[in-house]
Amino acid sequence: MRVIVTGASGVLGTAVYAAYKSAGHDVLGLAYAHPRDGLKQLDLTDAAATEHVFSEFKPDLNVSVPENLAKLSKALKFKLVYISTDYVFDGTSPPYTPSSPTNPLNLYGQTKRDGELAVLGVSGSQSIVLRVPVLYGPAPKNSDSAVNILLDVVTDQSGKQYRMDHYATRYPTNILDIADFLVRLTSLPPSRVIPPILHYSAGEPFTKYEMCLVFARILGLPHTHIIADAEPPKDGTPRPRDCQLYTHETEDLMEGYGGLGWTPFEEWWTEYLRKKQ
Repeated sequence: MRVIVTGASGVLGTAVYAAYKSAGHDVLGLAYAHPRDGLKQLDLTDAAATEHVFSEFKPDLNVSVPENLAKLSKALKFKLVYISTDYVFDGTSPPYTPSSPTNPLNLYGQTKRDGELAVLGVSGSQSIVLRVPVLYGPAPKNSDSAVNILLDVVTDQSGKQYRMDHYATRYPTNILDIADFLVRLTSLPPSRVIPPILHYSAGEPFTKYEMCLVFARILGLPHTHIIADAEPPKDGTPRPRDCQLYTHETEDLMEGYGGLGWTPFEEWWTEYLRKKQ
């Protein structure tokens, strides 16, 4: 399979690019701001340059596709996978099925929802929307992930105090699991019909404060400097309280092909941090 991964220098894009290459596919990785070895720099807002790259490579699949490529996919007859977010929901009535009405509370969720509508609105584009929750995994800097950055909070033993969210429930999901799932998903036999919207998520609920407790336990560090804040946020960017994604339809689709295959949070971090020490 010939695969183009856009955003291939990002945290998730790096994992997806590596997973398809490891599986033996012919992969072209695209990046704009941070191209690295093996990736091609491309500004996807340059329509002519983008069409030239896609026409020349002739992909069968484009992963992490932005919505402005949907019409191109129809013309060049390749499949799209658009990575979206659980933040397209308002967090008031979990768990959310793929057909649940969207109601994003903030700009990030709104732009992702608009991307979904744009991609799915192009008839004949063979588009798939994959919604995922907050992500973690290997990253160049802890600040690249809303989960990884909590390690810096836990390891800061300077005496500084942190108020940490203990109100919103999240379902942190490993980028390596998502990348592996995508490879398996796009390698399904034609007899498995992939629906236009899929949900992928780990199944363990955590608040950010609870994630900090896990990191403190793994690292053997005190956490008295981290104060649980269970009150609803009164200012700043509005965030949903619980956007749990209903994944049973995805599990049924992948039966016999590895299922969801997600890794428990503490198990992965224990092994990862042990190797880094």
